[in-house]
Amino acid sequence: MRASRLLSLLLLLQSHGRLTAGQLAERLAVSPRTIYRDVESLHAAGIPLYGEAGHAGGYQLVDGWRTRLTGLTAEEADRLFLAGLPGPADELGYGDVVAALQLKLHAALPAPLRDRATQLQQRFHLDTPGWYADGDASPELARTAEAVWRQHRVEVRYRSWRGEVTRVLEPYGLVLKGGRWYVVADRPGRGAPATYRVNQILTLTPLAEEFDRPADFDLPAWWRAHVVQFRARLHRDEATVRLSPGGRQRLREIGSDPVVAAVEASAGPPDAQGWVTAVLPIESLTHAHGDLLRLGADVEVLAPVALRERLAATAAGLAALYARADQPAG
Repeated sequence: MRASRLLSLLLLLQSHGRLTAGQLAERLAVSPRTIYRDVESLHAAGIPLYGEAGHAGGYQLVDGWRTRLTGLTAEEADRLFLAGLPGPADELGYGDVVAALQLKLHAALPAPLRDRATQLQQRFHLDTPGWYADGDASPELARTAEAVWRQHRVEVRYRSWRGEVTRVLEPYGLVLKGGRWYVVADRPGRGAPATYRVNQILTLTPLAEEFDRPADFDLPAWWRAHVVQFRARLHRDEATVRLSPGGRQRLREIGSDPVVAAVEASAGPPDAQGWVTAVLPIESLTHAHGDLLRLGADVEVLAPVALRERLAATAAGLAALYARADQPAG
């Protein structure tokens, strides 16, 4: 435990340059007195570490000194290799960089961890897109990533639900969700970041203007909040339905988690044929119409009436289509 803490202390100083005993103690969840003892131990081991007193003081390593990766545990090495996803890295234009990084890491690891890392890569493969899509074809992804990294404004021609629009954006970060890339960006003067599908960017022109990314903007935290808000907006209405045993099972396979949870929570006792009545959240009549058609004759909509009538009209149309043709035309 102490050896791990000493290594963590070194890596913190290596990453942040200078930190006070109080800052180190807070990050390592120990007391400042423990930090003083750890620093003395590192001095005794020959680590070029020194401290300065005063308001702007703290501990830091001698310039140019770097620790090696020999302190990695097997579990840490596993996670590091799993983190280097080749697919997303290639899409961003960093495939060669990630490959070179993994090669250097491989060479730096002790033999047992090197063998373990090789086995890990042969046993685990992460494929981020869904089954029915290969992910986004985003020709402007690499340039979007470059703008994010360099904090440069970009002018984009973007395909929105209202048609093509032109926007000047300040890109804060990129997110890969379900095989699709999104850029979180603000518009100058707006002060409210929004998400844009990268594969809906038709053209991107880098601008010479740099922007100041808010120092307190936390991309993972912002995205988590965005997902919560999106899901809250997604299902604003509800439908009352009857489900057969097969329909209920099929819904568990194809329905979203909120829909499945709502059905399980609201389902009444089954009737003599095993059908249950339940209430499920819906996004809109159009979306619900398409989703419930996937259940075929294993679902009956009781309310709202407009949704029931849409499904009845579709069913009637299908019945008429197949009834008037004994065999395919041709």
